Parts: sequence; structure tokens; C-alpha cells
Amino acid sequence: SRPSESARRPAAPTWRERAVLPIDFYARDTLTVARDLIGCVVATGGGAALAAGRIVETEAYGGSEDPASHAARGPTRRAAIMFGPPGVAYVYLIYGLNHCLNFVTEKDGVAGAVLIRSLEPLAGAALMTRRRASGRSSSGAPSARELCRGPGNLCRALGIDRRWNGLSLQGPRLRVQARQGPRPKLVA
Repeated sequence: SRPSESARRPAAPTWRERAVLPIDFYARDTLTVARDLIGCVVATGGGAALAAGRIVETEAYGGSEDPASHAARGPTRRAAIMFGPPGVAYVYLIYGLNHCLNFVTEKDGVAGAVLIRSLEPLAGAALMTRRRASGRSSSGAPSARELCRGPGNLCRALGIDRRWNGLSLQGPRLRVQARQGPRPKLVA
């Protein structure tokens, strides 16, 4: 008897086995990178400190042509990192409360970054829940769906703060791994 088609095909790699995205992935048009990040995995730490989630929502920010961008006024002290090099984290504090994780995009010298708005937790949910509970006035733990929903919650769950600003997205502390298969269908 012949083996079935699925028995002959090697198993697809788990997210842990997928390649870390190369720098040139980020050295492209910001809108394209924002779309292509959907389904990729953000991972921090390792072993007992591993926390990871699949990217489910992003937001693109350009340079001087984008009035909502920190880079709209040029390479100020805060926004200089958005002008490159690509493939590093841009982390800032908003309203004095929440950190936001962005990935620097475009070729060196051109401003661009993608805000990571939401993740679907894949590993380290207990650790992420503890991190989210730290400093909370509410006694209830966030649901799995709420754990990494929103830029501030995502950063708290992953343990990311301004000290992560400028870190490479290729690890070991912070890494972004390729998604499996084609880009998921976009909703908006």
C-alpha cells in the first residue's frame, strides 16, 4: 500500500522553528511591511521567561507626509530612530502610561515604523497574565483575548518598556519570526 499524501509531506514547522525575519524584510515600504507582519510571531525571552504571540493588528506610520507620525517634523530626538536603520524596535511611552512597540521600516534615512497593536498569545500566557496583573487595581485577570489586545497591554504582557528602544528584531531578547503560509485575509 502507498502512504497517503499527508504522510509523505513533512510536517509544517511550528512557530518556534520558523526563521527570524531578515533585516531586508523591514527595509521596504511601511504599508507593505505592516500588511506582511500579520500572522508573524513576536517572541521575547526564552525558557521559563518565553512570551510570544501572533501579530493580528498593525498600524503604519510614515514620515513628513504622515501628520500622525512622530517623524512628521523630521528627525527630532524622539523620532530619529524612525529614520533607520530598519529592523529595530522603536518603543515610547504614550500619555505617561503605556509603552508602544513599533518596528522601524524603510531604507536607512527614510522615516517609517509599524505599530504592533495586538497579538494572539501563543506561549507564556501565565507569565503575561502576571505581568499584566502587576500594578493593576482590578483583581480580575485579563481573558486570553484581552491579554495582548492594545499596544499598552501588549507591551506590559511581553515585559517591554523604553529600555527596549533600539533593540534588534532578530534576537535574542526580542525576535520576529516568519508566519506560516500566505498572508491572512485582511479585514480593514
